[in-house]
Amino acid sequence: MNRLGLTSKLLQGALGAWLPLVGGVGMLVLAAILRNLPISPDPVLCAQLQFTSGIVAIAFAGAAFVRFRGTEERMPLILAAGFVVVGVALASSSLAASSLSPSEATASLRDPMTWVIGRTLLAILFLAAPMVQRRHASSLNPARDLSVALIFAVLISLLLSSVHRHLPPNLVVQPGRFFPRPGNLVPAAFFLVAALSYHRRLKNGSAYFDVPLYFAAVINLWCSIVAAQSDRRLDATFALAAVLQFSSYAVLLGGAFVDNIHLFRDVHRLAVTDGITGLANYRRLIESLEMEIQRTGRTGRPFALLLFDLDGLKKINDEFGHQVGTRALCRAAAVLHSGSRAIDTSARHGGDEFAMVLPETTEQGAQEVLARICDRVAHDGQQPDISLSAGFAICPRDGNSVETLMDVADRSLYRMKAQHKSKQTLRNRVAV
Repeated sequence: MNRLGLTSKLLQGALGAWLPLVGGVGMLVLAAILRNLPISPDPVLCAQLQFTSGIVAIAFAGAAFVRFRGTEERMPLILAAGFVVVGVALASSSLAASSLSPSEATASLRDPMTWVIGRTLLAILFLAAPMVQRRHASSLNPARDLSVALIFAVLISLLLSSVHRHLPPNLVVQPGRFFPRPGNLVPAAFFLVAALSYHRRLKNGSAYFDVPLYFAAVINLWCSIVAAQSDRRLDATFALAAVLQFSSYAVLLGGAFVDNIHLFRDVHRLAVTDGITGLANYRRLIESLEMEIQRTGRTGRPFALLLFDLDGLKKINDEFGHQVGTRALCRAAAVLHSGSRAIDTSARHGGDEFAMVLPETTEQGAQEVLARICDRVAHDGQQPDISLSAGFAICPRDGNSVETLMDVADRSLYRMKAQHKSKQTLRNRVAV
């Protein structure tokens, strides 16, 4: 089990359920301590942190959009739209923050508008994303859904801006209270519900993408709680909230990169794997043959191509049904897989045909593998009985091109198939 899978396993239990609340209490204590520290804020440093957070948010939006294009799930699309808006707002507003004088930085001002709007927007989208995913998981029209998500994020931002602008100043900032900025408790409540929602997804066996989403929701909950205790624009408490915000975005970006790596691996595996048997598909077989031909050309060492045909598959389908016929294919594939080395390539060549590419193998070795595979299939202990006809070709003896080797192995296979038919005909005559 990899690290991310182990983390997901740990979070599915009590640790994941209590982490938001226990950590929130710890952050409350830490924020209360920081409020009493005589720390002079550095507007330039805070602006740099805010700008970096905006860039990381935009980068995560790009990674989430890549996942959306790969899976067509609506949840990453919703998050991507929100993080684009938040990232642009943070990066642009950092220019104004860097120009604040020390007196302005310590003044008791109303909440920075981009901070409140960005946090509330993300909280709403964090909560809405899994709900939309449960009801409408896949996108039928990606271009339309992308436009709708962006418009939705912008409209929410405009609505929040209008509400924030018309709130009384003494309601937004209340110096001297335990929570001088109580408005930050609103997104905190949303992030708490979102964290519990993502924890539920982890318990139900979710994807890699949900682990960083859970951590981001939890860290953003702590961030909002800490920000609610700040009574100065750039005091130490607010700086802690900014650090937590950046940390949550960094966790999301790192998690999205890891998730996309797994996504690309899955896409590549599906592109070269037969969906029924799990063996390599025809494309992977040809790639393996071309690679071995090149290797033989460099080293002069032979390799073998084995072709197998499942005898009487049509008869099995007619008598027992296609489900039994599919299971017969899988039975033969399982023998090929278990009977091959790590350097071999076992593939499904066609409807009822299989192939094996055996590097560093002579004619004698090819005959031994061929006989062993056919014997194991014929005596696998399952019903109905199945058998394989087989043939092989050796490179460079029988040719040094894919077409020639396939032709030689195919003719060898059909000679064996003809022998099987002759034996079956003789057996039927004797029975009569």
